[in-house]
Amino acid sequence: MIKRVVSFILGVGLLAMCCVPGAAQEDRGYWRAASSAAVSITGDVAISPTKLMINFAYFPIVEARRLKPAEVSSVFDADVNAGIQGTLYRVNILAAKRFLHRNTLCGHEDTKWMATYVSGRSLQVAFFSGDQEPVFKFGAMQGSQALCGVFRYGR
Repeated sequence: MIKRVVSFILGVGLLAMCCVPGAAQEDRGYWRAASSAAVSITGDVAISPTKLMINFAYFPIVEARRLKPAEVSSVFDADVNAGIQGTLYRVNILAAKRFLHRNTLCGHEDTKWMATYVSGRSLQVAFFSGDQEPVFKFGAMQGSQALCGVFRYGR
């Protein structure tokens, strides 16, 4: 009888751990380029806890923090009232790195930040230059010199 109770408790615990993914892992995995910018510049991407893969080149990433709904809406086309969240990562992609069609992510500046937002089977990624963390406010984001581009991917 005790074995059954212990087995049941372990089973419920494992089920809870396996079936409820962490919010920070939503953007993890392989994504196919879906927007014209993604198709012509980055190609497909893959995100792991420690690496970003763009066109078969790997770059280390570090999760900086979760983005609040208003912050996500300031850079992505997302409804602020939908309880959305995103993730901000620290990256270091040199300006000299060329991707598809000899394109760069941020022109002549190094890419230092990456923000992600997942909605269903769609991932949006924004890349930023500059050492300072981007300011995620509507007015600041619209005129931001640090915003390099927004790319869309799908599964």
